[in-house]
Amino acid sequence: MAIPVPVDVVIMAAGKGTRMKSSLPKVLHRLGGKALLAHVIECAASVSARKAVIITGHGAETVEAACTRFTQATPLSDSKLDLKFARQEPQLGTGHAVQQALPLLADDGVTLVLSGDVPLTEVATLQALLAQCDGQRLALLTLNMADPTGYGRIVRAGAESSAQVRAIVEHKDASDAQREIREIYSGIMAVPTRLLRSWLGRLDNKNAQKEYYLTDIVKFAVADGIAVVAHQILDAAQVAGVNSPVQLAELERVYQLRRATALMEQGVRLADPARFDVRGALGCGQDVEIDVNCLFEGQVRLADGVRIGANCVIANCQIAAGAVIHPFTHIDGEKLGVQVGEGALVGPFARLRPGAQLGAEVHIGNFVEVKNATLAKGAKANHLAYLGDATVGERVNYGAGSITANYDGANKHRTVIEADVHIGSNCVLVAPVTIGEGSTVGAGSTITKNTAPGTLSVARGKQVSLSDWKRPAKKSR
Repeated sequence: MAIPVPVDVVIMAAGKGTRMKSSLPKVLHRLGGKALLAHVIECAASVSARKAVIITGHGAETVEAACTRFTQATPLSDSKLDLKFARQEPQLGTGHAVQQALPLLADDGVTLVLSGDVPLTEVATLQALLAQCDGQRLALLTLNMADPTGYGRIVRAGAESSAQVRAIVEHKDASDAQREIREIYSGIMAVPTRLLRSWLGRLDNKNAQKEYYLTDIVKFAVADGIAVVAHQILDAAQVAGVNSPVQLAELERVYQLRRATALMEQGVRLADPARFDVRGALGCGQDVEIDVNCLFEGQVRLADGVRIGANCVIANCQIAAGAVIHPFTHIDGEKLGVQVGEGALVGPFARLRPGAQLGAEVHIGNFVEVKNATLAKGAKANHLAYLGDATVGERVNYGAGSITANYDGANKHRTVIEADVHIGSNCVLVAPVTIGEGSTVGAGSTITKNTAPGTLSVARGKQVSLSDWKRPAKKSR
């Protein structure tokens, strides 16, 4: 939806959030694995805003540093959104907050005012609000609420919903009759900046809270003959703010259910959408199945026919078609990522760490850990093993209890296990070392030198059995 004038966003993020009972500024608490404020900044970028001015106050340095890290670590760093900050010290109300942003706003645009603790506003809603503004009008985002306590009320010229908006009255300043009004102001507005600048200069603090209310600009617009329009929505979650851990948890479930519903509408089978969490980006192919209590973080891609068992944690990973991740598996690729090949079987109780690259039909079984290692097609490590900094060839069978000793106390070294090797149980492969193609390492061996292809290598102490040995007995008292 094209907007006729440039859009600049002002994001209110100065509040302390006392009811959160936390040293962390309220807007940095996380929803869906991402700071509340990060959701709002992403929304600003998605409406093609040219600039976002974040009003900071409590914990300003922490909030500003977090915003910078966030924009550098996401695709926003490639967008045209220009991120700026304005301090509100002291904090004298919402109107006073926007006054701090004025020097950073150009009169040729529209100012879209958002709240840093309202994370679920949809881009389509803001686009519709901007269209209502059209660079000429003051547009307010409103909602009818069964219990409007605490919200500013929309006062209209008549009882009809189409009647002209005349004012917004804050709850503490409202009369008993006005408190009966169910249409509330969400805290989100779009206003031509040239008009906003004039109106903000006329604010005073003659009200119950002795604050400079941004909402007072509505009566100035009416007095100046500027149309005030209300874009009314039905979805309360889009304008719900976070003021306490209880409200944060409630919005988390709303957010996750919406993510779950979107995936199910694409064909993903979720065993229980109420027990499902995405804290990043999850992409799914056709016929994907996800069991209960699974958590996805970072960037995760599940190809066609992937099945995820119960109680898995999967982060920064690409899982190819037909792979099965059995219950209680933990995958975290961090920056290096993890690749799971087509038809691979992983878990239960397996752990794939950064740099794990599994080829097609690889088996990683229970209590096996893989880190910075590549396993070629058909390789198997079925239980109780560690593969770190290793290159494993096709069809290798890696025995229970075996490890690659990749760290010498100062540096990491690589182990190469060529195709068709059999590693017996309880072996230690001391890197750097290469196990030749088709060779076998006997159980219990500690291998410190390269082995030739096709050989059997055994490196363990000689067994001694003493026939006349007696087990020590307890001394009598």
